[in-house]
Amino acid sequence: MEASLSNQKIGQLVAQDYRLAAVFKNFQMDYCCGGDISIKEACQRDGVSEEELTGQLAEVMRAPKGEQIDFDRWPLDLLADYIEKTHHRYVRQQIPQIQALLKTIVEVHGEHEPHLAEIQNLFEGCAQAMTAHLAKEEIILFPFVREIAENPDAETLSQKDLSGPLAEMEEEHDGEGNRFKEISRITNAYTPPKDACPTYQQTYAMLKDFEDNLHQHVHLENNMLFPKTRQQLRQLLDQ
Repeated sequence: MEASLSNQKIGQLVAQDYRLAAVFKNFQMDYCCGGDISIKEACQRDGVSEEELTGQLAEVMRAPKGEQIDFDRWPLDLLADYIEKTHHRYVRQQIPQIQALLKTIVEVHGEHEPHLAEIQNLFEGCAQAMTAHLAKEEIILFPFVREIAENPDAETLSQKDLSGPLAEMEEEHDGEGNRFKEISRITNAYTPPKDACPTYQQTYAMLKDFEDNLHQHVHLENNMLFPKTRQQLRQLLDQ
């Protein structure tokens, strides 16, 4: 099994079995924004032992699957609804809370810990970019996905071109992924100082949760919603 995994794309593997996301995360490998490359290529890029990685992946895949949501089998309109109601809602709820916490710890500790202001600036950039990104998906992409499901009229759909917006959304995903890699680096993987106050600890914990949620959010879109939307549109236009 290990040998057969090497040429498979990371994102497709995680789409088929989300348990594998934890393995890639343990190796600090990007399965969402950078999921469109093979395991072999990813190992070369990240300096990871291909044998060790595929061995751990195979071990997880051999284990019986418990109760988990199989997003890969969902119709696209249901997947879009889930992303909007779960991940978009989460982002909008968490942004102001994290902003308030960052403001507090910068005011209290920022003079002696200048890296906190850097984290605050990075997160402000994320907040602005993500707010615009969510709106773009809800105005352009999700209505289109629902239209395909409800009324797959090839003549109507042929007048709409999603290639540009989808490419932009993928680039925006890359941007936020890179931004949070930098936040993770600055915070030493969200590890607060030993003497950190509760607010400091809470801020780091919420930033980590935000990044974890972002990874699943981007995974569902980059590795499932976007490619399947492109594929379904091509099929409809070829009829």
